[in-house]
Amino acid sequence: MALQFNFPSNLTTEIFIEKLSEKMDIAVVSRQYTLKTYYDSFDWRLYKNNISCEFNRSKSESILLIRNIENNLVIASTELKEVPKFSQQFHSKEIYNLLTPLLEMRALLPMCNLDYERLDLNILNKDNKTLLRLIIEDHELLNNRVTLLPIKGYEKATEHLISVISTKLALTATNKSLLGSALKLQGRKPNDYSSKININLDPDMRADIAIKYIYSHLLKAIKVNEQGTIANIDSEFLHDFRVAVRRTRAGLSQFKGVIPDKMSTYYADFFSWLGQVTGPTRDLDVYLLNFANYKNSLPLSIRDDLDPLYDFLLLKQKKSQKELAKKLSSIQYLTVLSEWKDYLKEQAPTNPIEANANLTIEQFSNSRLLKSYHRVLKQGSKINETSPSEALHDLRKSCKKLRYLMEFFQSLYPETPVKHFIKNLKGLQEVLGNFQDYAVQENTLKLFSEEMLHKNISANTFLAMGVLIQNLDGLKENARKDFSVKFQIFSHIDNQLAFKRLLTIKD
Repeated sequence: MALQFNFPSNLTTEIFIEKLSEKMDIAVVSRQYTLKTYYDSFDWRLYKNNISCEFNRSKSESILLIRNIENNLVIASTELKEVPKFSQQFHSKEIYNLLTPLLEMRALLPMCNLDYERLDLNILNKDNKTLLRLIIEDHELLNNRVTLLPIKGYEKATEHLISVISTKLALTATNKSLLGSALKLQGRKPNDYSSKININLDPDMRADIAIKYIYSHLLKAIKVNEQGTIANIDSEFLHDFRVAVRRTRAGLSQFKGVIPDKMSTYYADFFSWLGQVTGPTRDLDVYLLNFANYKNSLPLSIRDDLDPLYDFLLLKQKKSQKELAKKLSSIQYLTVLSEWKDYLKEQAPTNPIEANANLTIEQFSNSRLLKSYHRVLKQGSKINETSPSEALHDLRKSCKKLRYLMEFFQSLYPETPVKHFIKNLKGLQEVLGNFQDYAVQENTLKLFSEEMLHKNISANTFLAMGVLIQNLDGLKENARKDFSVKFQIFSHIDNQLAFKRLLTIKD
């Protein structure tokens, strides 16, 4: 049974109440201004999971509703005065359990507002007993809407009202969320940001023009995440900011002979600096995000001994974040990034002199991907049980460059084989990334231990950190053992032939 109905555009709330009063007894309980604010993460994690989060505030109540977007039904609700920044801060266990797996480390942000006048009505019988409750949302820019709140035992009253408003007043049943309409009113649309690369290239596009198009896409990602990084809204702004910077650096190192060498060198230095100044804060973010896992990896009896490490990390992160915010507001940063933007907007020369500029982007892509792929195969085939850690680290960097190239150029190739190749590459990258992360964390925790020695911290904390370092060392060695299996899969002859077919290269 439908319980929500849209008014026809020519029907006002006053006329609706007047006409309904002619057919049944009505009591207007309240009339009050209400502000509905829709919340989601910056990258729309709730929407992608078919969930909306709306916070309704009026003089009499403030209530958060979690709805299923598909049918607009309420999944969970809680009364609160203000929406917390992170899902982990909800007192309602139901809301906490529902949102935390979806949002993870991302903050809840207001995405759009919708203000309206809310009228609460009761349908009465001859004895003035309430048979049914109604909520009317009187919108200025949208069609008004009424929601029916049935009362157990009076189902016939609900059925009768539905018949009246459908046939006599021309209201139409709806299960459509107002989120899309609210976003449209404010010039937005769902999923207007994603950290994933989505670049559609024409295979015949000239290489230098296509490369600028790729750089412009990455610059947009940097700028979109810039203010969130400076304000430290959540750790993913800096993460996405750094990924866009790394992708740009990868392009500047891989796209040789496309734009002038002088320009490539100049901006490669700048983005290298940008990677360096954002690194310390991101590393500390990762330690804080991993802290719960660190504790859970320890015996129960010593887990709480690790807590002073969290306080130490948090203090360092706040200091590092403050320094980073200054650098991202500096004249140096703003000037060079503005120059980069202007350069990317410049019209391409009619007759470029760079060696690869006149190639089609498909020709250039085939050449770069093949060269990068062979580098990964060559480096990986030389690694064995006795190889130094640096060899795995170098291979990891080569895999990352290959992955970025695949993401830049994937629109040029058939979707299914591209995704299959990227999936295999991700598997190899994951084990290499784990090896590198565990090694870095192990060494960094040792440095933190030395730094904390002068801070009057209990010896038990250092013992707990020692156990944690041993655990990380064990995980690092396990990742190293996993490498050979992952590389065998990645470098299997069938996958090599499939990659060549992908690039339309014959043996």
